[in-house]
Amino acid sequence: QVNLVESGGGLVQAGGSLRLSCAASGRTFSNYAMGWFRQAPGKEREFVAGISWSGRSRYYADFVKGRFTISRDNAKNTVYLQMNSLKPEDTAVYYCAQTTTPYSDYMGRDGIGYWGKGTLVTVSS
Repeated sequence: QVNLVESGGGLVQAGGSLRLSCAASGRTFSNYAMGWFRQAPGKEREFVAGISWSGRSRYYADFVKGRFTISRDNAKNTVYLQMNSLKPEDTAVYYCAQTTTPYSDYMGRDGIGYWGKGTLVTVSS
């Protein structure tokens, strides 16, 4: 049973920073790509950032490029999302995700095997 637990969300002013963490357990963490998605009120869940199982490749949605950085520590079974220059439109519940297939970077919605319960990020103007 895979378990993903996010932490680090909260309230921050526009222009501020937060670092989200996601601790994973249940299967060999280093074999799976990891990602962050978000869902704002009234909107669909959308991809934010992803990192390959090896950590060599990183992927970002256009709206966070240059502001957010994804990283992973395979020794700690943890993936991080450093969020800088936050904007009110970044307000959302942020979800950690793990792919279904090992050694695959595919992170479409149908490629996600497990989700965390989410952590709320609120950016005030």
